[in-house]
Amino acid sequence: MLVNQQNLRSLYTAYSALFQSSFAGVTPTWNKVAMSVPSTTRANEYGWLGQFPRMREWLGDRVIESLGAFNYTIRNRTFESTIAVKREDIEDDNIGIYNPMFEEFGRASATFPDELVYAALAAGFTGVGYDGRPFFDASHPVLAADGQTVTTVSNTGGGAGTPWFLLDTSRAIKPLIYQNRRAFTLTRMDGLTDEEVFSRGEFRYGVDGRCNVGYGLWQLAFASRQPLTAANYGAARAAMMGMRGDRQRPLGIRPNLLVVPPPLEEVGLQILNADVGAAGATNVWRNTAELHVAAWLS
Repeated sequence: MLVNQQNLRSLYTAYSALFQSSFAGVTPTWNKVAMSVPSTTRANEYGWLGQFPRMREWLGDRVIESLGAFNYTIRNRTFESTIAVKREDIEDDNIGIYNPMFEEFGRASATFPDELVYAALAAGFTGVGYDGRPFFDASHPVLAADGQTVTTVSNTGGGAGTPWFLLDTSRAIKPLIYQNRRAFTLTRMDGLTDEEVFSRGEFRYGVDGRCNVGYGLWQLAFASRQPLTAANYGAARAAMMGMRGDRQRPLGIRPNLLVVPPPLEEVGLQILNADVGAAGATNVWRNTAELHVAAWLS
């Protein structure tokens, strides 16, 4: 192929089509556990996460809930990936060898939010949430019934084994936050006078975007490193459904999603889908939640 700007534009069009087709062919799953928040600045503040809106009887003046009690900020990060195509490969019509790479470019861009979100979920035992505590922690501070005394609430089952997660994803606010500043797009550096073309004989194609992941409401998530058994699953459900917020008000949490890594898929299916339990008794936990096997948790 003659290396000129017209042919290079045609080549970029072909590579871009491969990228877009592969990108569109992916069905990401991060939105099962995280809410999407658009960002237009360097960082977003989420001080309002400390409040669970609720109704009260209107007696006298309205009671204004403070939405700035916490200082929790998610700063956007920039991510990129780049491919170099040798000039000799274009001249020798050997460009087809790069097609799988551009297809993988599209797939990797589409699944990257999954990669970030599930990494944050797995890191929740140390990653800090809006209250200054690890997202999964035994000592989240809440106000007691008197509105003055601080008590603590746990959203972890302890243990030291493979972690699994029980979530309530039925609300507008999700346990995690995917903050999108700039979507991932394919760009090119293929001008015949570009520095890398002149110095290295390489035409470069890159993908970049800006985003980040953070933690939403810890009350909507429970993590355990105990063995995934029917008893421990039931204990996690009871702990979540019994959670109370400030001043001991019920939160009405209904866990509906069990997230596990691939090694726990079989036991997860047994707990949520089987008609009978291990001892032959009726499985009372059948259909109490959806099982989601997240490969990124491997």
